[in-house]
Amino acid sequence: MLLPLLLAAAAPPLPEPRAAWAGSSALAPDAEARWVDFDLTPGNQIRFRMTLDGRDVTAVLDTGVSYSVLAKRYASANRLTVRAEGQATVIGGSVDVGRVDTATLALGGLTRRGGSLAVAELPAAATGSATPVDLLVGRDLTAAYALDIDYAARRFRLLRSGRAPFAGLSAPLAIAPDRLVYVSEVALGRARLRPMVVDTGDGSSITLGAESWATVGAAARAVPTTTTVSYGLAGAVVSELAIVPRLQVGRVAARDVELRVEPAGGFSDTIGVAGRIGSGFLQRYRVLLDPGAGHMLLRALPGGTAVTRSTSGLLLGLASDRLKVLHVMRGGPAAAAGWRVGDTICAVDGAAVGPGYASQPVAGWATGMPGRAVRLTLCDGAGERVLVLRRFY
Repeated sequence: MLLPLLLAAAAPPLPEPRAAWAGSSALAPDAEARWVDFDLTPGNQIRFRMTLDGRDVTAVLDTGVSYSVLAKRYASANRLTVRAEGQATVIGGSVDVGRVDTATLALGGLTRRGGSLAVAELPAAATGSATPVDLLVGRDLTAAYALDIDYAARRFRLLRSGRAPFAGLSAPLAIAPDRLVYVSEVALGRARLRPMVVDTGDGSSITLGAESWATVGAAARAVPTTTTVSYGLAGAVVSELAIVPRLQVGRVAARDVELRVEPAGGFSDTIGVAGRIGSGFLQRYRVLLDPGAGHMLLRALPGGTAVTRSTSGLLLGLASDRLKVLHVMRGGPAAAAGWRVGDTICAVDGAAVGPGYASQPVAGWATGMPGRAVRLTLCDGAGERVLVLRRFY
């Protein structure tokens, strides 16, 4: 299975008066008709095109960052003046942050004039793609409006707050006054967990901090677990992974939900939140995020509740003509067979791995039917291994 990766989430507000960063934003009268088409990155994030000072840029929609972030690489290539602003806390640690002034940003029916963007390293690994994005579009650009995300049609749009373009079940939604990101809550077991960052830039489903997981009760925690790895802007984090049979988000009762639990003292514990609701969960639904109206609306999509489980125990990254093992999941068949981080695979059942591998049917082997025997050819003449798939969590 190609690895869903985590992007930066819930960076603290930067040390600058808000007005100096915000600029002046306005929606066009026909904003409702201005859908923005997107695709999902290999890391499960919403990727689209927009314009920055008249230039076309690639962006990711990331409601888990307080201020939109421009790639340092892009700023350097376009000789933009960047002022140092200190550091921000992100998944995996902290990163250096700068600031660059902008003239205009255009996104669907939204135009912002003036204001600033944060500047930081945006590695390609954070989206699971070979090509990095130029920009993370965060809370500062979207929170004044309703954000309508149509995952089924792969498009989104910005609407005036208070609009409800479809019927759905509601959950509370606000902008946290301290961290300035979208927040809601989750009920699991005996615990009501809040604040939960609603983070479209997080490719996983539900993530909890260790402190929050300890409050949910023994019955809710009595599920098989394994391990997984995620990549934020500051590096890799190994977490526990489970499928919980039921949890509640507002009026929405969700079943068979993938849940990650960060290590003690991890990102959520550090920034003082219960956890995150990521794109892996949200894409089960058509989603309206409207913090101005105090709610998000979720309308279930047909077939949106299916959970993909690894049956191989290998989490893989695609590097041109090979798959690289990024993590071997605890208790899985790959761990039992002696696979190691860094092993590389050049063919699956005799089919060579190439640049278009991720979109081909063969790419689903790592989550295939239990009992299937898969022939994996190692690179550099290291021979072939047979891995028998099974369910283990």
